[in-house]
Amino acid sequence: MSVFSYVSEPLKMLVYSSLNCSSLSPIDVESQYNMTRAQRIRAAMFPETVMEGTAVLSTQMDLSQQTNVQKLAEPSQQLKTAIIHLINYQDDAELATRAIPELTKLLNDEDQVVVNKAAMIVNQLTRKEASRRALMQSPQMVAAVVRAMQNTSDMETTRATASILHNLSHQREGLLAIFKSGGIPALVRMLSSPMDSVLFYAITTLHNLLLHQEGAKMAVRLADGLQRMVPLLKKSNQKFLAITTDCLQLLSYGNQESKLIILANGGPEGLVNIMRTYSYEKLLWTTSRVLKVLSVCPSNKPAIVDAGGMQALGKHLNGSSQRLTQNCLWTLRNLSDAATKQDGMENLLQVLVGLLSSDDINMLTCATGILSNLTCNNTRNKTQVTQSNGVEALIHTILRAGSKQDVIEPAVCALRHLTSRHPEAETAQNAVRMYYGIPAIVKLLNQPYYWPVIKAVVGLIRNLALCPANQTPLRDAEAIPKLVTLLTKAHQDAQKHGSSAQQTYQDGVKMEEIVEGSTGALQIMARDPVNKVTIASMDTIPLFVQLLYSPLDNVKRVAAGALCELALDKQSAEIIDSEGACAPLMELLHSSNEGIATYAAAVLFRISEDKNPDYKKRVSVELTHSLFKHDPAAWEMVSLPPGGVEVI
Repeated sequence: MSVFSYVSEPLKMLVYSSLNCSSLSPIDVESQYNMTRAQRIRAAMFPETVMEGTAVLSTQMDLSQQTNVQKLAEPSQQLKTAIIHLINYQDDAELATRAIPELTKLLNDEDQVVVNKAAMIVNQLTRKEASRRALMQSPQMVAAVVRAMQNTSDMETTRATASILHNLSHQREGLLAIFKSGGIPALVRMLSSPMDSVLFYAITTLHNLLLHQEGAKMAVRLADGLQRMVPLLKKSNQKFLAITTDCLQLLSYGNQESKLIILANGGPEGLVNIMRTYSYEKLLWTTSRVLKVLSVCPSNKPAIVDAGGMQALGKHLNGSSQRLTQNCLWTLRNLSDAATKQDGMENLLQVLVGLLSSDDINMLTCATGILSNLTCNNTRNKTQVTQSNGVEALIHTILRAGSKQDVIEPAVCALRHLTSRHPEAETAQNAVRMYYGIPAIVKLLNQPYYWPVIKAVVGLIRNLALCPANQTPLRDAEAIPKLVTLLTKAHQDAQKHGSSAQQTYQDGVKMEEIVEGSTGALQIMARDPVNKVTIASMDTIPLFVQLLYSPLDNVKRVAAGALCELALDKQSAEIIDSEGACAPLMELLHSSNEGIATYAAAVLFRISEDKNPDYKKRVSVELTHSLFKHDPAAWEMVSLPPGGVEVI
């Protein structure tokens, strides 16, 4: 049976049609089909051998499907192409290798025209991989290019040589060759070129060196690269600026001297201006990275803030770029402790309050930290955050934070700031209660203690207790026993040193500060009659009396203040007297601290109320002598309010 008998009927019809010989018999067609097989294979595998105008019989019925011959032809074509490329590559490499000695000589020629022509040729050679590899393996060639770039006064030669180094810098061998030939100082000098293309080649090549070549950073610093780069921040090409700012980041990260050089050359202003002016995401990201590095430098920090850095960075907190938002937030957090006196922060504060609803732990850490710093001793910012529902947002943040202390501590600190010393403080104190924050806040006093959080919580409880409506919820949340337990432990820890010259630290917090804070909170809570009795019943009076002997004025003041509140109760006053408080209180009457002296006088006055006339007279004389020795008549004007004495 013939081969053609296996061919399908449609294919036979196609062959008949292609041969235009419908009158031929099947035997003739099969014969012609066999005769053209070699021609068809040759045409498929080596199409360049087919003479122009020659008709080749095709057996392809469906143009969307390749024939077996066509499929087999593909590897052969690929092999042929690879061989051609290999031959060309080898030719390029051999050509460059043979030309290198002569081109090196021409680059060193005294005739600038000759140097220019040689530079143009070398530049062309570096655009092909094979010749580029050959060139970078010649130290003499690379050194000649560097010398030509430094010595020429012809801008075209400068551009060509800068382009050569730029092309070489895309491979590690090229970077090493540039570095060894002293190319870095030459490239740094090119940063002052008036030609934009030269600037681009120079900064890009330096960028590649900084990224991949060991020793390049030090070489750029020694060549005064930073002094040349910072002025380039005034350029307007955004891609150029992105490369420049990335160079600044690479040079300044972990190097304090570089940070100070950037500052001395006006870097903070230029960087902030970029954040304020442009919208190209990569540029904003690279710039924010530099600012993040500089924001931990004590010298750069105020300069960035004064340049409007807080507001400029705040513009990008709601953008679509997650990496830009994160960088801006961390930078703002680093800067925020230097921005407590800044005005015009309203928009930033509103955005930060909004970010508290995020589930991203880094975002919450930064947002709470920034709010904590910006609300510290800044009445306007406290009011703004309170009016922006900041109290509610902070409470929800604490409730969601679980055990994440990096979020809880700044959130509690921010609430402590919002509940004190500004027109909306009382509103904030009430808001904490209304949004069910008191139980969650008091719960933070549970052991094990993380002292920075404890310190913040104690201060917040004190502020909350200033609002009479909060006294009962605080008592119901068991704030009093927790504060007493905390006070006892902190006092015991502080006493372990036994020396007034030393203070006990835990997690960076002085135990004396915990003693002062918890005593102060109990003092304010004792204004409530029920709380007053509860506090006295927990055997706190002996401890308060002992604290009167503290070497720290702040501790003595709050201890005397707590005793002053408790002494309003007759039974407590008797206990205070029986614990021997009169002797230290008499001593404290002579304190130079007006608050201490006033509280001591008030406690002594209340203790003496039920004493015999002689005792009362002696106390009265002592009080008059110590407090009003310069104006005895003023004693008659003393009037203590029924709620006790509050020293601000």
